[in-house]
Amino acid sequence: MTLTVCVGASGSGKTTFLNDVHKSHKCTYIRQYHNLRPYIAVSAIPNFDPTKLPYWDIYIKENKSKTIIVGGTIAGQFMAGLSGGQRKLLLFELIVQRTASQDNLLIVLDEPFAGVTDDFVPFIVGRLNEMRKNHNILLVTNDHVETLKKMADNTVTVSAIDRSTVKINGKMGVDRGMALLAMSIGDEYQHSTNNKDLEFFRSVEFSKNGGILNVVVFAVFAFTLFLLMFWNSAPGQEALVLVAAGLVSFFTANPYFLQLVDWRIYMAEEAEALLHSSKSMNRMLKTMLTMFLLFVVTVIQFVCLEVVIGTLTTVPFFFGMLFDNVSLLVTMVTLGLYTDLPDQMVQIFGAMPFLLMIFFSTTFSPGAGVNGVKALRYLFSRFYLWCMLPVDIGMEGCPTDGNSLLYLILSSLLTTVFFVAWKVAAGLYKNMHHGKASASRLETMKSVEFAELQLELFGDKALSNLKHIGSNVDLQKLAASCTAPTQHSFEVTMKDAEETTDDDTSQGGFEKFMSFLEEGNGTADKN
Repeated sequence: MTLTVCVGASGSGKTTFLNDVHKSHKCTYIRQYHNLRPYIAVSAIPNFDPTKLPYWDIYIKENKSKTIIVGGTIAGQFMAGLSGGQRKLLLFELIVQRTASQDNLLIVLDEPFAGVTDDFVPFIVGRLNEMRKNHNILLVTNDHVETLKKMADNTVTVSAIDRSTVKINGKMGVDRGMALLAMSIGDEYQHSTNNKDLEFFRSVEFSKNGGILNVVVFAVFAFTLFLLMFWNSAPGQEALVLVAAGLVSFFTANPYFLQLVDWRIYMAEEAEALLHSSKSMNRMLKTMLTMFLLFVVTVIQFVCLEVVIGTLTTVPFFFGMLFDNVSLLVTMVTLGLYTDLPDQMVQIFGAMPFLLMIFFSTTFSPGAGVNGVKALRYLFSRFYLWCMLPVDIGMEGCPTDGNSLLYLILSSLLTTVFFVAWKVAAGLYKNMHHGKASASRLETMKSVEFAELQLELFGDKALSNLKHIGSNVDLQKLAASCTAPTQHSFEVTMKDAEETTDDDTSQGGFEKFMSFLEEGNGTADKN
């Protein structure tokens, strides 16, 4: 296997090169400033032995080995734990332990020495030498460049002057796109999901800094005030009491929903570092948790209404309140967890259901409003909730067929239906346009330039890959004229390629790369 170092001046595009490799292939990727949720306890990380960390004996002596957290900042809150350099070593050791049982992976590391003191450099170098026995490694560094150059099989040099080409070893003017394609070969890490991943999710989300405890404390405070201020409300005041209870429920749950964007970003980077098994599974679990939280808040709201007024506690009205609350907050979930929108945009669009509900769900002055515009109230679940009140508050156009609850539920799901339809349409559009790009990349991979570059980077290991794709090149002649990347001359013939076809693990990696090209999404989750 090979170790390739990407070097260049500051601002020349080294990290961009790694990012593009990551986009073009499902590799294991550790960023220079890799995010982990700071409230994760190191000891809770599944299938990880922290005693292999070179600094772990410190926490054992201080009796902190069970409680020390990753540390860092999320959503503006700093949490004391591991230092920046210790987190870097944690990520590095995590990759080493996760990949030890597999072969032929592509591992991409951005500045593995950044933030690490010199006394830990031998530890990283040793781990790199250990991983390179079974995996292809591509890394960027500004620190200890000479040390890594001596270790490296290949050196890729990028330049800020000409971003369209790179230098690979002694070969000048290599097309950047060709280099990216040549680098992006290796198996994808195979996860083995088990109960430890579920236990990890539970322990992290229900930890004291996971956010649930804050919601509980705020709910106790807010609903206690509600009970004190609306105690012994008289029948006929249902609308006022319902508005107050609804606002308390919304603002109780809203802070937890607002942090979903940060959670999504950090969780995705954790998956890239192999901290847990699946982004898709974690998003699903987080969705279930947020919906369960909203259900609990609605139950509290329902009980408080029974205590203060007692006329709004039928089963249909409970489900009406539940789906009304869902309609106000579900956009936060869909956009926060299932898109790449930044936090500000999610907050703006996520607040729209609440804002529009104020204007369109009812007409507080019967008969007022422009007819064409106020008809939009039929799209909002809150309108039907008003129609379900046991007292007449002058609502116009309420259903007369007794199906207000049905219409409420359907209207509360409109946002989700539109979102799913948009995601399906976007996926189909992307797949339609991916076929041409895949065909173009496959033709590029059959070219002489690609074959030469593969042999330069991977030596005789590249021959089985080139033969498998039906390269247009005379591989025997090419092998005889090129030098392998380990700086030793190889006697490579077509017989070598035939012998490696069945046994060489690199073929399996190449087949997965080809299937990846056909899938249509370089960054999609496997699960």
